[in-house]
Amino acid sequence: MENGHIWISLAVLITLVELWAIKRIIGSKSRADRKMLWIVFIVFVPVLGLIVWAAAGPKSSPGVPISREG
Repeated sequence: MENGHIWISLAVLITLVELWAIKRIIGSKSRADRKMLWIVFIVFVPVLGLIVWAAAGPKSSPGVPISREG
C-alpha cells in the first residue's frame, strides 16, 4: 500500500471520529458556550483535541435527543 493511501485512510478515520465526538458534545447537557468551545477545539486541533475531549470533555447522556426544540 502506498503512503498516500495510508494518509488518506488516516484522515478519513480522524474525520469520522471528529464527527462522532461533535455529535456527542451536542447531545451533552453542558451549556451552549462550552459546547461551542469544545467543538472549535476538536476541529482546529484534531488529534490533541480528541484526546483531551475523551479525558475531560462533555459526553452525551443516553436517551438525550440532539435537538431540544420547543
